[in-house]
Amino acid sequence: MKKQVGAKKTELQELPRVSDRVTFIYIEHAKVNKQDSSITVLDSRGTVRIPAAMTSVLLFGPGTDITHRAMELIGDTGTSVVWVGERGVRQYAHGRALSHSSRFLEKQAKLVSNTRTKLTVAKKMYQMRFPDEDVSNLTLQQLRGREGARVRGIYRKQSKKYQVEWSGRDYNPDNFEDGTVINQALSAAHVALYGVCYSVMVALGISPGLGFVHVGHDLSFVYDIADLYKAQTTIPIAFEVAHEFDKEDDIGGITRRHVRDAFVDGRIMQQIVKDLQYLLEIPEIEKIETDVINLWDDKESHVKYGINYSER
Repeated sequence: MKKQVGAKKTELQELPRVSDRVTFIYIEHAKVNKQDSSITVLDSRGTVRIPAAMTSVLLFGPGTDITHRAMELIGDTGTSVVWVGERGVRQYAHGRALSHSSRFLEKQAKLVSNTRTKLTVAKKMYQMRFPDEDVSNLTLQQLRGREGARVRGIYRKQSKKYQVEWSGRDYNPDNFEDGTVINQALSAAHVALYGVCYSVMVALGISPGLGFVHVGHDLSFVYDIADLYKAQTTIPIAFEVAHEFDKEDDIGGITRRHVRDAFVDGRIMQQIVKDLQYLLEIPEIEKIETDVINLWDDKESHVKYGINYSER
């Protein structure tokens, strides 16, 4: 009998729910390996162990080397992996997540493929920004105008509160350092929020690219969902960081740590799951479905997989 090496592979349904996990961890200029049921991160300061099953998304920045064993563990525990640029500003690639079911993806595709239902979901998103008003009778053009005015007001309010000069959202995605301090802080904060939204979506089997307000990008739905939380989370955090900023500080790193601390209780992830269920009309999720596969049938909807039907 072959002797087992290391910890037993975790069964998929034994893994923590996505809403119970640590939101994200950013790693750069380090070597990532595996030890028992944890991944180890070695950099110039020493080694840190991270329980992979309790982490939602790992952001790997420049200079990160990772072993095959570490990726095997990350895949087994359903932790999302995103390879990003310096300070997490750009996303280059991602790994497969926990859910292997297409149930939620099919529901999302059905809603986004019909003009009437797509409009309904888009209006629900705008309604969430204006909880004290009924905006259901407004056109998308009117809603975009209302949303633009709302966001400008938020920026002005935070600028006044933290005494940070604000001249508009202006940044170069190819050059992080090119923007003002507040724009750098906003970019770093928003990317962290995108990573959290992305990890929840893919863990549930939802497509990040099938958006209802944003379209044409592989992260359209990520931007849709993240926009629901910026006013309460990343925008105030960015202005607070910019207010306390010292020229010797790493604005990107400080901002990410502030976002991490704000999200550490897991409430934002629980809210994202709840809002996705509401927007996509998905019943309450008791568990993440895995390894579910059927054959499509034009009369019975789905039939069992793995059966030789010629013998029937």
